[in-house]
Amino acid sequence: QVQLVESGGGSVEAGKSLTLSCAASGYTTSPICLGWFRQAPGREREGVAIINTRTRVMNYGDAVKGRFAISRDNAENTEYMQMHLLKTEETAMYFCTGKLVDDHWYGCPTAVTDFDYWGQGIKVTVSS
Repeated sequence: QVQLVESGGGSVEAGKSLTLSCAASGYTTSPICLGWFRQAPGREREGVAIINTRTRVMNYGDAVKGRFAISRDNAENTEYMQMHLLKTEETAMYFCTGKLVDDHWYGCPTAVTDFDYWGQGIKVTVSS
C-alpha cells in the first residue's frame, strides 16, 4: 500500500514562493507517477504537476507552467513542488497523488480518476 505524506503548506503573500513536499512509502522498485492536484472551495480538483519517477518526464497544468517546478529525490523517496509567483486564486487544498505504472509509460496519466493513492491534503493560502 502506497502512503503519501504532505508537508510544507501554509500562508504566503501573493507573488511569493512556497515549496511543498510529499514523502512516499510502501512501494519497492515499481515505476510510479507522483504529483499534485489542488482543489479550491467550490471547484473541481485539478492537476498541477506530475512526474514519472523512472523517466523523469514531467507534466504541468497550463495555469502553473513556467512558475511551478516538480522534482524528485529518489534517495529520500520524496518529491518536491516549488511554487513561485503565487496568486490569490491558487489558495486551495493541495493533494499529493500517486499511481504505479508499467515500464511502457513514458509520461504519466493526467486525469484525477487515473490516480490510486492520495495524501491527506495540505492547505495553501495566498493572500493579497
